[in-house]
Amino acid sequence: MRRRAFITLVGGATLGWPLTARAQNAATKVWRVGYLSSYSSQVVLPDLFDLGKRLEDLGYIDGKNIILITRNAGTEPKAIEDTIGAMLPNVDILVVWTTLIAVKARKLTTSVPTVFLSVSTPVEVGLVKSLAHPDGNMTGVTFEATPETYAKRLQMLREIVPTLKRLAVLGGRSDPNVPVALASMESATRGITSTLFEFEADSDLPALFNTMQSSGADGLIVIASALTFNNFRSIAELSLVHRLPGCYPHRESVVAGGLISLGPDLSWITRQGAAYVDKIIRGAKPGDLPVEQPTRYQVFVNLKTAKALGLDVPQALLARADEVIE
Repeated sequence: MRRRAFITLVGGATLGWPLTARAQNAATKVWRVGYLSSYSSQVVLPDLFDLGKRLEDLGYIDGKNIILITRNAGTEPKAIEDTIGAMLPNVDILVVWTTLIAVKARKLTTSVPTVFLSVSTPVEVGLVKSLAHPDGNMTGVTFEATPETYAKRLQMLREIVPTLKRLAVLGGRSDPNVPVALASMESATRGITSTLFEFEADSDLPALFNTMQSSGADGLIVIASALTFNNFRSIAELSLVHRLPGCYPHRESVVAGGLISLGPDLSWITRQGAAYVDKIIRGAKPGDLPVEQPTRYQVFVNLKTAKALGLDVPQALLARADEVIE
Protein backbone atom coordinates (compact mmCIF):
# COMPACT_ATOMS: atom_id res chain seq x y z
CA MET A 1 0.00 0.00 0.00
CA ARG A 2 2.81 2.35 0.85
CA ARG A 3 4.53 1.64 -2.48
CA ARG A 4 1.29 2.39 -4.36
CA ALA A 5 0.84 5.61 -2.44
CA PHE A 6 4.41 6.64 -3.29
CA ILE A 7 3.81 6.03 -7.03
CA THR A 8 0.61 8.07 -6.91
CA LEU A 9 2.42 10.91 -5.16
CA VAL A 10 5.21 10.98 -7.75
CA GLY A 11 2.72 10.96 -10.64
CA GLY A 12 0.68 13.72 -9.04
CA ALA A 13 3.77 15.81 -8.44
CA THR A 14 4.79 15.53 -12.09
CA LEU A 15 1.40 16.72 -13.24
CA GLY A 16 1.66 19.59 -10.81
CA TRP A 17 4.93 20.93 -12.19
CA PRO A 18 4.72 24.51 -13.44
CA LEU A 19 4.13 24.82 -17.18
CA THR A 20 7.59 26.34 -17.65
CA ALA A 21 9.19 23.29 -16.04
CA ARG A 22 7.23 20.93 -18.28
CA ALA A 23 8.23 23.01 -21.30
CA GLN A 24 11.90 22.86 -20.34
CA ASN A 25 11.61 19.08 -19.95
CA ALA A 26 9.98 18.82 -23.40
CA ALA A 27 12.71 20.97 -24.91
CA THR A 28 15.36 18.37 -24.02
CA LYS A 29 13.63 15.81 -26.23
CA VAL A 30 14.44 15.51 -29.91
CA TRP A 31 10.96 15.68 -31.39
CA ARG A 32 10.12 13.74 -34.53
CA VAL A 33 7.81 15.84 -36.70
CA GLY A 34 6.02 14.17 -39.60
CA TYR A 35 5.25 16.55 -42.47
CA LEU A 36 2.81 15.28 -45.07
CA SER A 37 1.46 16.95 -48.20
CA SER A 38 0.02 16.11 -51.61
CA TYR A 39 1.63 18.89 -53.60
CA SER A 40 3.44 17.93 -56.79
CA SER A 41 7.16 18.64 -56.93
CA GLN A 42 6.57 20.11 -60.39
CA VAL A 43 4.49 23.00 -59.08
CA VAL A 44 5.57 23.54 -55.47
CA LEU A 45 7.27 26.84 -54.77
CA PRO A 46 9.65 26.03 -51.87
CA ASP A 47 9.05 29.23 -49.94
CA LEU A 48 5.34 28.45 -49.69
CA PHE A 49 5.66 25.09 -48.01
CA ASP A 50 9.10 25.09 -46.35
CA LEU A 51 8.17 24.07 -42.81
CA GLY A 52 11.81 23.34 -41.97
CA LYS A 53 12.77 26.96 -42.66
CA ARG A 54 9.85 28.25 -40.58
CA LEU A 55 10.82 25.97 -37.69
CA GLU A 56 14.44 27.06 -38.01
CA ASP A 57 13.28 30.65 -37.54
CA LEU A 58 11.90 29.50 -34.17
CA GLY A 59 15.14 27.81 -33.12
CA TYR A 60 14.53 24.24 -34.29
CA ILE A 61 17.27 22.67 -36.41
CA ASP A 62 16.48 19.52 -38.37
CA GLY A 63 18.77 16.72 -37.18
CA LYS A 64 19.73 18.57 -34.02
CA ASN A 65 16.77 19.34 -31.74
CA ILE A 66 14.05 18.04 -34.08
CA ILE A 67 13.86 15.42 -36.81
CA LEU A 68 11.64 16.44 -39.73
CA ILE A 69 10.24 13.50 -41.66
CA THR A 70 8.74 14.73 -44.95
CA ARG A 71 6.52 12.65 -47.21
CA ASN A 72 4.37 13.30 -50.27
CA ALA A 73 1.27 11.11 -50.29
CA GLY A 74 -0.12 12.12 -53.66
CA THR A 75 -3.84 12.74 -54.04
CA GLU A 76 -5.27 9.21 -54.18
CA PRO A 77 -7.19 8.45 -50.92
CA LYS A 78 -5.80 4.92 -50.40
CA ALA A 79 -2.20 6.09 -50.93
CA ILE A 80 -2.77 8.90 -48.43
CA GLU A 81 -4.05 6.47 -45.80
CA ASP A 82 -1.11 4.12 -46.38
CA THR A 83 1.41 6.95 -46.06
CA ILE A 84 -0.13 8.25 -42.83
CA GLY A 85 -0.34 4.74 -41.39
CA ALA A 86 3.35 4.13 -42.09
CA MET A 87 4.35 7.49 -40.63
CA LEU A 88 2.33 7.47 -37.38
CA PRO A 89 4.46 5.00 -35.35
CA ASN A 90 7.56 7.10 -36.01
CA VAL A 91 6.43 10.62 -35.16
CA ASP A 92 5.59 12.67 -32.06
CA ILE A 93 3.72 15.38 -33.99
CA LEU A 94 2.01 15.15 -37.37
CA VAL A 95 1.67 18.17 -39.68
CA VAL A 96 -0.61 17.72 -42.68
CA TRP A 97 -1.61 19.87 -45.65
CA THR A 98 -5.11 19.95 -47.16
CA THR A 99 -8.54 18.83 -46.04
CA LEU A 100 -8.35 15.37 -47.60
CA ILE A 101 -5.16 14.40 -45.76
CA ALA A 102 -6.47 15.88 -42.50
CA VAL A 103 -9.69 13.85 -42.77
CA LYS A 104 -7.66 10.67 -43.33
CA ALA A 105 -5.38 11.50 -40.38
CA ARG A 106 -8.44 12.04 -38.19
CA LYS A 107 -9.63 8.56 -39.15
CA LEU A 108 -6.30 6.93 -38.30
CA THR A 109 -5.32 8.61 -35.02
CA THR A 110 -7.00 10.35 -32.12
CA SER A 111 -3.84 10.47 -30.00
CA VAL A 112 -0.90 11.81 -32.04
CA PRO A 113 -0.92 15.64 -31.85
CA THR A 114 -1.80 16.83 -35.35
CA VAL A 115 -1.50 20.29 -36.90
CA PHE A 116 -3.48 20.71 -40.11
CA LEU A 117 -2.65 23.39 -42.68
CA SER A 118 -4.72 24.91 -45.48
CA VAL A 119 -7.84 23.03 -44.44
CA SER A 120 -11.26 24.26 -45.49
CA THR A 121 -14.17 24.33 -43.03
CA PRO A 122 -12.68 22.03 -40.33
CA VAL A 123 -15.89 22.03 -38.27
CA GLU A 124 -18.12 21.08 -41.20
CA VAL A 125 -15.85 18.20 -42.29
CA GLY A 126 -15.60 16.83 -38.74
CA LEU A 127 -11.99 17.61 -37.80
CA VAL A 128 -12.70 19.72 -34.70
CA LYS A 129 -15.59 20.38 -32.34
CA SER A 130 -15.34 24.15 -32.84
CA LEU A 131 -12.81 26.69 -34.07
CA ALA A 132 -12.36 28.17 -30.60
CA HIS A 133 -12.17 24.82 -28.78
CA PRO A 134 -11.01 21.98 -31.08
CA ASP A 135 -11.30 19.49 -28.18
CA GLY A 136 -9.19 16.66 -29.56
CA ASN A 137 -5.76 15.85 -30.96
CA MET A 138 -6.11 18.29 -33.88
CA THR A 139 -5.78 22.00 -34.45
CA GLY A 140 -4.17 24.16 -37.10
CA VAL A 141 -4.62 26.85 -39.70
CA THR A 142 -7.48 27.06 -42.18
CA PHE A 143 -7.51 28.00 -45.84
CA GLU A 144 -11.05 29.15 -45.25
CA ALA A 145 -12.73 28.63 -41.90
CA THR A 146 -16.30 28.92 -43.14
CA PRO A 147 -17.96 28.01 -46.46
CA GLU A 148 -19.02 31.56 -47.36
CA THR A 149 -15.80 32.17 -49.29
CA TYR A 150 -17.15 30.25 -52.29
CA ALA A 151 -20.22 32.47 -52.45
CA LYS A 152 -17.86 35.48 -52.44
CA ARG A 153 -15.85 34.00 -55.34
CA LEU A 154 -19.03 33.54 -57.32
CA GLN A 155 -20.13 37.11 -56.54
CA MET A 156 -16.79 38.41 -57.81
CA LEU A 157 -17.13 36.41 -61.01
CA ARG A 158 -20.63 37.79 -61.55
CA GLU A 159 -19.29 41.32 -61.20
CA ILE A 160 -17.08 40.67 -64.23
CA VAL A 161 -19.56 38.45 -66.08
CA PRO A 162 -23.01 39.89 -65.25
CA THR A 163 -24.59 37.74 -67.99
CA LEU A 164 -23.40 34.51 -66.33
CA LYS A 165 -26.04 31.79 -66.73
CA ARG A 166 -24.27 28.41 -66.75
CA LEU A 167 -21.59 27.82 -64.14
CA ALA A 168 -19.05 24.99 -64.25
CA VAL A 169 -17.66 23.97 -60.84
CA LEU A 170 -14.37 22.08 -60.95
CA GLY A 171 -13.28 19.87 -58.05
CA GLY A 172 -11.34 16.75 -57.23
CA ARG A 173 -13.20 13.47 -56.94
CA SER A 174 -13.32 12.28 -53.29
CA ASP A 175 -12.46 15.78 -52.08
CA PRO A 176 -14.37 16.56 -48.84
CA ASN A 177 -14.36 20.27 -49.78
CA VAL A 178 -16.71 19.71 -52.73
CA PRO A 179 -20.08 19.31 -50.95
CA VAL A 180 -19.29 22.17 -48.57
CA ALA A 181 -18.36 24.49 -51.45
CA LEU A 182 -21.50 23.59 -53.41
CA ALA A 183 -23.69 24.26 -50.37
CA SER A 184 -22.00 27.63 -49.90
CA MET A 185 -22.74 28.73 -53.45
CA GLU A 186 -26.42 27.80 -53.37
CA SER A 187 -27.51 31.22 -52.11
CA ALA A 188 -25.38 32.98 -54.76
CA THR A 189 -26.51 30.92 -57.76
CA ARG A 190 -29.98 32.40 -58.16
CA GLY A 191 -30.68 32.58 -61.88
CA ILE A 192 -27.63 30.40 -62.61
CA THR A 193 -27.47 26.72 -63.48
CA SER A 194 -24.40 25.11 -61.91
CA THR A 195 -22.84 21.77 -62.85
CA LEU A 196 -20.12 19.91 -60.96
CA PHE A 197 -17.19 18.51 -62.97
CA GLU A 198 -14.88 16.18 -61.03
CA PHE A 199 -11.49 14.77 -62.00
CA GLU A 200 -8.83 12.46 -60.59
CA ALA A 201 -5.76 13.23 -62.72
CA ASP A 202 -4.40 15.90 -65.06
CA SER A 203 -5.10 13.63 -68.01
CA ASP A 204 -8.85 14.01 -67.31
CA LEU A 205 -8.82 17.79 -67.79
CA PRO A 206 -8.82 18.28 -71.59
CA ALA A 207 -11.91 16.11 -72.09
CA LEU A 208 -13.56 17.68 -69.04
CA PHE A 209 -13.12 21.20 -70.45
CA ASN A 210 -14.49 20.05 -73.80
CA THR A 211 -17.58 18.84 -71.94
CA MET A 212 -17.86 22.14 -70.09
CA GLN A 213 -17.78 24.01 -73.40
CA SER A 214 -20.33 21.74 -75.05
CA SER A 215 -22.63 22.17 -72.04
CA GLY A 216 -22.68 25.92 -72.66
CA ALA A 217 -20.80 26.89 -69.49
CA ASP A 218 -19.91 30.59 -69.44
CA GLY A 219 -18.14 30.75 -66.06
CA LEU A 220 -15.94 28.59 -63.83
CA ILE A 221 -15.39 28.21 -60.08
CA VAL A 222 -12.43 26.05 -58.98
CA ILE A 223 -12.62 24.33 -55.59
CA ALA A 224 -9.44 24.52 -53.49
CA SER A 225 -7.55 21.24 -53.09
CA ALA A 226 -4.10 19.80 -53.65
CA LEU A 227 -5.36 18.30 -56.90
CA THR A 228 -6.55 21.62 -58.34
CA PHE A 229 -3.42 23.39 -57.07
CA ASN A 230 -1.13 20.78 -58.63
CA ASN A 231 -2.86 21.42 -61.95
CA PHE A 232 -3.29 25.20 -61.72
CA ARG A 233 -1.32 25.84 -64.92
CA SER A 234 -3.29 23.33 -67.00
CA ILE A 235 -6.60 24.56 -65.59
CA ALA A 236 -5.76 28.22 -66.29
CA GLU A 237 -4.55 27.45 -69.82
CA LEU A 238 -7.57 25.30 -70.67
CA SER A 239 -9.90 27.96 -69.29
CA LEU A 240 -8.35 30.49 -71.66
CA VAL A 241 -8.43 28.13 -74.66
CA HIS A 242 -12.12 27.45 -74.04
CA ARG A 243 -12.81 31.12 -73.29
CA LEU A 244 -14.14 30.29 -69.85
CA PRO A 245 -13.72 33.10 -67.29
CA GLY A 246 -12.99 31.69 -63.86
CA CYS A 247 -12.49 32.54 -60.20
CA TYR A 248 -9.79 30.54 -58.46
CA PRO A 249 -8.70 29.97 -54.86
CA HIS A 250 -4.97 30.48 -55.56
CA ARG A 251 -2.97 33.47 -56.80
CA GLU A 252 -0.78 31.11 -58.82
CA SER A 253 -3.72 30.35 -61.12
CA VAL A 254 -4.06 34.03 -62.06
CA VAL A 255 -0.33 34.36 -62.69
CA ALA A 256 -0.67 31.35 -65.03
CA GLY A 257 -3.46 33.05 -67.00
CA GLY A 258 -6.61 32.65 -64.93
CA LEU A 259 -8.96 35.62 -64.64
CA ILE A 260 -9.35 36.31 -60.90
CA SER A 261 -8.63 34.69 -57.53
CA LEU A 262 -9.57 35.06 -53.88
CA GLY A 263 -7.52 33.27 -51.25
CA PRO A 264 -5.06 33.52 -48.36
CA ASP A 265 -1.26 33.65 -48.46
CA LEU A 266 0.03 30.05 -48.38
CA SER A 267 3.44 31.02 -46.97
CA TRP A 268 1.63 32.65 -44.02
CA ILE A 269 -0.18 29.37 -43.38
CA THR A 270 3.15 27.50 -43.24
CA ARG A 271 4.58 30.07 -40.82
CA GLN A 272 1.58 29.81 -38.50
CA GLY A 273 1.75 26.02 -38.64
CA ALA A 274 5.35 26.12 -37.42
CA ALA A 275 4.24 28.34 -34.53
CA TYR A 276 1.68 25.70 -33.51
CA VAL A 277 4.31 22.94 -33.64
CA ASP A 278 6.42 25.11 -31.32
CA LYS A 279 3.52 25.52 -28.88
CA ILE A 280 2.87 21.77 -28.77
CA ILE A 281 6.55 21.04 -28.15
CA ARG A 282 6.42 23.54 -25.28
CA GLY A 283 3.55 21.68 -23.66
CA ALA A 284 0.31 22.94 -25.21
CA LYS A 285 -2.43 20.47 -26.09
CA PRO A 286 -3.85 20.70 -29.64
CA GLY A 287 -7.39 20.64 -28.31
CA ASP A 288 -6.71 23.80 -26.31
CA LEU A 289 -5.27 25.76 -29.24
CA PRO A 290 -7.96 27.62 -31.25
CA VAL A 291 -7.95 26.95 -34.98
CA GLU A 292 -6.30 29.94 -36.62
CA GLN A 293 -7.95 31.69 -39.55
CA PRO A 294 -6.47 33.92 -42.26
CA THR A 295 -6.83 37.56 -41.26
CA ARG A 296 -7.41 38.61 -44.86
CA TYR A 297 -7.96 37.19 -48.31
CA GLN A 298 -6.03 38.52 -51.28
CA VAL A 299 -7.61 39.39 -54.63
CA PHE A 300 -5.60 39.00 -57.83
CA VAL A 301 -6.83 40.02 -61.27
CA ASN A 302 -5.34 39.30 -64.70
CA LEU A 303 -6.34 42.18 -67.00
CA LYS A 304 -4.54 40.59 -69.92
CA THR A 305 -6.84 37.57 -69.64
CA ALA A 306 -9.90 39.80 -69.24
CA LYS A 307 -8.97 41.59 -72.48
CA ALA A 308 -8.44 38.29 -74.31
CA LEU A 309 -11.91 37.18 -73.19
CA GLY A 310 -13.49 40.51 -74.16
CA LEU A 311 -14.42 41.36 -70.56
CA ASP A 312 -14.31 44.61 -68.63
CA VAL A 313 -13.31 44.40 -64.98
CA PRO A 314 -15.27 46.98 -62.92
CA GLN A 315 -13.16 49.71 -61.35
CA ALA A 316 -14.64 48.92 -57.95
CA LEU A 317 -13.25 45.38 -58.20
CA LEU A 318 -9.86 46.60 -59.43
CA ALA A 319 -9.71 48.93 -56.45
CA ARG A 320 -10.07 45.94 -54.10
CA ALA A 321 -7.34 43.94 -55.85
CA ASP A 322 -4.00 43.30 -54.14
CA GLU A 323 -2.32 42.81 -57.49
CA VAL A 324 -3.37 43.48 -61.08
CA ILE A 325 -1.52 41.70 -63.89
CA GLU A 326 -1.50 43.76 -67.09
